[in-house]
Amino acid sequence: MARTETESRPSEARLRLLSTAGRIFYAEGIHAVGVDRIITEAQVTRATFYRHFPGKDDLVVAYLQGADQAIRGQVEAVLTAGLPAADAVRAVAASIAEGIRSPGFRGCAFLNAVAEYPDPGHPVHRTVLAHREWFLDTINTLMARIQQDSAEPAAQHFVMLRDGAMAAGCLFDPVLICETFLRGVDGLVETHAARRPS
Repeated sequence: MARTETESRPSEARLRLLSTAGRIFYAEGIHAVGVDRIITEAQVTRATFYRHFPGKDDLVVAYLQGADQAIRGQVEAVLTAGLPAADAVRAVAASIAEGIRSPGFRGCAFLNAVAEYPDPGHPVHRTVLAHREWFLDTINTLMARIQQDSAEPAAQHFVMLRDGAMAAGCLFDPVLICETFLRGVDGLVETHAARRPS
Protein backbone atom coordinates (compact mmCIF):
# COMPACT_ATOMS: atom_id res chain seq x y z
CA MET A 1 0.00 0.00 0.00
CA ALA A 2 1.38 3.43 -0.94
CA ARG A 3 2.14 5.80 1.91
CA THR A 4 0.30 9.09 1.95
CA GLU A 5 2.23 12.37 1.96
CA THR A 6 1.40 12.84 5.67
CA GLU A 7 2.67 9.35 6.55
CA SER A 8 5.96 9.82 4.68
CA ARG A 9 6.85 13.12 6.40
CA PRO A 10 8.47 13.01 9.84
CA SER A 11 6.24 14.34 12.60
CA GLU A 12 6.76 17.85 13.91
CA ALA A 13 7.75 16.42 17.31
CA ARG A 14 10.43 14.21 15.73
CA LEU A 15 11.83 17.15 13.76
CA ARG A 16 11.86 19.27 16.92
CA LEU A 17 13.68 16.54 18.84
CA LEU A 18 16.28 16.16 16.09
CA SER A 19 16.76 19.90 15.71
CA THR A 20 17.14 20.42 19.45
CA ALA A 21 19.43 17.43 19.94
CA GLY A 22 21.55 18.36 16.94
CA ARG A 23 22.06 21.91 18.18
CA ILE A 24 22.97 20.85 21.71
CA PHE A 25 25.02 17.76 20.78
CA TYR A 26 27.10 19.80 18.35
CA ALA A 27 27.64 22.72 20.74
CA GLU A 28 28.24 20.80 23.98
CA GLY A 29 29.03 17.18 23.19
CA ILE A 30 26.83 14.11 23.18
CA HIS A 31 27.60 12.50 26.54
CA ALA A 32 27.24 15.87 28.30
CA VAL A 33 23.58 16.14 27.29
CA GLY A 34 20.85 14.04 28.87
CA VAL A 35 17.53 12.96 27.43
CA ASP A 36 15.62 15.04 30.00
CA ARG A 37 17.18 18.26 28.73
CA ILE A 38 16.39 17.40 25.11
CA ILE A 39 12.77 16.59 26.04
CA THR A 40 12.44 19.88 27.93
CA GLU A 41 14.01 22.06 25.24
CA ALA A 42 12.14 20.32 22.41
CA GLN A 43 8.90 20.78 24.38
CA VAL A 44 7.72 17.20 24.00
CA THR A 45 6.66 14.59 26.51
CA ARG A 46 8.84 11.67 27.57
CA ALA A 47 6.33 9.32 25.89
CA THR A 48 6.69 11.26 22.63
CA PHE A 49 10.46 11.03 22.82
CA TYR A 50 10.41 7.25 23.30
CA ARG A 51 7.77 6.80 20.59
CA HIS A 52 10.25 8.27 18.11
CA PHE A 53 13.54 7.07 19.62
CA PRO A 54 13.79 3.87 21.72
CA GLY A 55 16.88 5.36 23.42
CA LYS A 56 19.41 8.15 23.30
CA ASP A 57 21.74 6.20 21.00
CA ASP A 58 18.95 6.02 18.41
CA LEU A 59 18.62 9.80 18.60
CA VAL A 60 22.39 10.24 18.19
CA VAL A 61 22.40 7.99 15.12
CA ALA A 62 19.46 9.94 13.63
CA TYR A 63 21.29 13.22 14.33
CA LEU A 64 24.38 11.96 12.51
CA GLN A 65 22.30 10.59 9.63
CA GLY A 66 20.77 14.06 9.27
CA ALA A 67 24.24 15.62 9.19
CA ASP A 68 25.28 12.99 6.63
CA GLN A 69 22.31 13.81 4.39
CA ALA A 70 23.08 17.54 4.58
CA ILE A 71 26.69 16.96 3.51
CA ARG A 72 25.65 14.56 0.76
CA GLY A 73 23.27 17.24 -0.49
CA GLN A 74 26.08 19.82 -0.63
CA VAL A 75 28.39 17.41 -2.45
CA GLU A 76 25.62 16.30 -4.82
CA ALA A 77 25.01 19.95 -5.75
CA VAL A 78 28.69 20.19 -6.73
CA LEU A 79 28.63 16.91 -8.64
CA THR A 80 25.54 17.85 -10.66
CA ALA A 81 26.89 21.30 -11.57
CA GLY A 82 28.81 19.79 -14.49
CA LEU A 83 32.21 21.08 -13.41
CA PRO A 84 35.44 19.46 -14.59
CA ALA A 85 36.64 17.01 -11.92
CA ALA A 86 39.48 19.25 -10.68
CA ASP A 87 37.07 22.16 -10.23
CA ALA A 88 34.58 19.85 -8.52
CA VAL A 89 37.24 18.85 -5.96
CA ARG A 90 37.98 22.54 -5.37
CA ALA A 91 34.24 23.27 -5.04
CA VAL A 92 33.84 20.53 -2.42
CA ALA A 93 36.79 22.06 -0.55
CA ALA A 94 35.21 25.54 -0.82
CA SER A 95 31.99 24.16 0.68
CA ILE A 96 33.98 22.69 3.59
CA ALA A 97 35.76 26.04 4.08
CA GLU A 98 32.41 27.83 4.13
CA GLY A 99 31.28 25.56 6.95
CA ILE A 100 34.47 26.17 8.92
CA ARG A 101 33.97 29.94 8.64
CA SER A 102 30.31 29.75 9.75
CA PRO A 103 29.27 31.11 13.18
CA GLY A 104 29.25 28.49 15.93
CA PHE A 105 31.59 26.12 14.10
CA ARG A 106 32.84 23.46 16.55
CA GLY A 107 34.64 20.99 14.32
CA CYS A 108 33.43 17.94 12.46
CA ALA A 109 30.25 16.47 13.96
CA PHE A 110 31.43 12.99 12.96
CA LEU A 111 34.93 13.25 14.43
CA ASN A 112 33.44 14.77 17.58
CA ALA A 113 30.97 11.89 17.86
CA VAL A 114 33.48 9.10 17.23
CA ALA A 115 35.72 10.54 19.96
CA GLU A 116 32.84 9.88 22.37
CA TYR A 117 32.01 6.45 20.94
CA PRO A 118 35.33 4.62 20.42
CA ASP A 119 33.82 1.10 20.31
CA PRO A 120 33.90 0.03 16.61
CA GLY A 121 30.81 -2.12 17.15
CA HIS A 122 28.65 0.71 18.50
CA PRO A 123 25.92 1.98 16.13
CA VAL A 124 27.16 5.58 16.50
CA HIS A 125 30.72 4.55 15.58
CA ARG A 126 29.43 2.56 12.60
CA THR A 127 27.34 5.54 11.44
CA VAL A 128 30.45 7.74 11.51
CA LEU A 129 32.46 5.17 9.53
CA ALA A 130 29.70 4.81 6.92
CA HIS A 131 29.72 8.56 6.35
CA ARG A 132 33.50 8.70 6.10
CA GLU A 133 33.62 5.75 3.69
CA TRP A 134 31.08 7.45 1.44
CA PHE A 135 33.03 10.74 1.53
CA LEU A 136 36.37 9.05 0.76
CA ASP A 137 34.78 7.05 -2.08
CA THR A 138 33.27 10.24 -3.53
CA ILE A 139 36.59 12.11 -3.46
CA ASN A 140 38.35 9.01 -4.84
CA THR A 141 35.93 8.97 -7.80
CA LEU A 142 36.66 12.65 -8.51
CA MET A 143 40.41 12.13 -8.24
CA ALA A 144 40.18 9.17 -10.63
CA ARG A 145 38.45 11.42 -13.15
CA ILE A 146 41.38 13.83 -12.95
CA GLN A 147 44.00 11.09 -13.16
CA GLN A 148 43.34 7.40 -12.57
CA ASP A 149 46.86 6.68 -11.34
CA SER A 150 47.20 7.12 -7.56
CA ALA A 151 43.65 8.43 -7.18
CA GLU A 152 43.16 6.62 -3.88
CA PRO A 153 46.21 8.12 -2.12
CA ALA A 154 45.21 11.55 -3.45
CA ALA A 155 41.70 11.10 -2.04
CA GLN A 156 43.12 10.01 1.32
CA HIS A 157 45.36 13.09 1.28
CA PHE A 158 42.32 15.31 0.63
CA VAL A 159 40.42 13.75 3.55
CA MET A 160 43.42 14.26 5.85
CA LEU A 161 43.64 17.92 4.77
CA ARG A 162 39.92 18.25 5.47
CA ASP A 163 40.19 16.59 8.89
CA GLY A 164 43.06 18.87 9.86
CA ALA A 165 41.18 21.98 8.74
CA MET A 166 38.06 20.89 10.62
CA ALA A 167 40.05 20.31 13.81
CA ALA A 168 42.07 23.53 13.56
CA GLY A 169 39.13 25.64 12.36
CA CYS A 170 37.54 25.74 15.81
CA LEU A 171 40.86 26.37 17.61
CA PHE A 172 42.48 29.08 15.52
CA ASP A 173 41.50 31.84 13.11
CA PRO A 174 39.12 30.07 10.70
CA VAL A 175 39.94 32.46 7.87
CA LEU A 176 43.64 31.58 8.00
CA ILE A 177 42.86 27.88 8.42
CA CYS A 178 40.62 27.95 5.35
CA GLU A 179 43.24 29.77 3.29
CA THR A 180 45.79 27.10 4.22
CA PHE A 181 43.31 24.28 3.52
CA LEU A 182 42.27 25.63 0.12
CA ARG A 183 45.90 26.26 -0.86
CA GLY A 184 46.70 22.67 0.14
CA VAL A 185 43.83 21.32 -1.95
CA ASP A 186 44.95 23.40 -4.95
CA GLY A 187 48.45 21.98 -4.65
CA LEU A 188 47.12 18.45 -4.25
CA VAL A 189 44.89 18.74 -7.33
CA GLU A 190 47.71 20.23 -9.45
CA THR A 191 50.20 17.57 -8.35
CA HIS A 192 47.69 14.79 -8.93
CA ALA A 193 46.71 16.12 -12.37
CA ALA A 194 50.38 16.33 -13.40
CA ARG A 195 51.17 12.78 -12.26
CA ARG A 196 52.30 10.53 -15.09
CA PRO A 197 50.59 7.14 -15.25
CA SER A 198 52.95 4.41 -14.08
